[in-house]
Amino acid sequence: MTYARIEDFAAALPHHSALAGLDLGTKTIGVAVSDTLRAVATPLETIRRKGFTQDAGHLLAILAHRQIGGLVLGLPRNMDGSEGPRCQSARAFARNLGHLTDMPMTFWDERLSTVAAERALLEADTTRKRRAEVIDHVAAGYILQGALDRLAHLGQG
Repeated sequence: MTYARIEDFAAALPHHSALAGLDLGTKTIGVAVSDTLRAVATPLETIRRKGFTQDAGHLLAILAHRQIGGLVLGLPRNMDGSEGPRCQSARAFARNLGHLTDMPMTFWDERLSTVAAERALLEADTTRKRRAEVIDHVAAGYILQGALDRLAHLGQG
């Protein structure tokens, strides 16, 4: 089920379970995971998109293997806060994924997450080739960390 409010998402989560964060792109899905204390987000991998069925299968295998209890999907709002076609695509992905799993899901405003990830990779003196390989799952880490920090603030971390 997808929750609009992070407070409702937090209430639906199993205790002491890790979370996963997704940066949904048109060509890739960046995946990050948390520890079971929900304190730290770690970039995991980037899935090359091949179609919803294959993408969802790959993603669900990761979630099962890592014993993930909830999913945070980046919501790519426009800079003015409005929702465009990319938000509609993210919401459709969540809706379709919801038909395959009963895992709690929520959205997190991902504005500037890719910019922050790019900046961090540049500061780490990462090569252009390596940045291209990891940018999506590093951005997923920023998305997930934002949600983890909010959950901790709510006392739900």
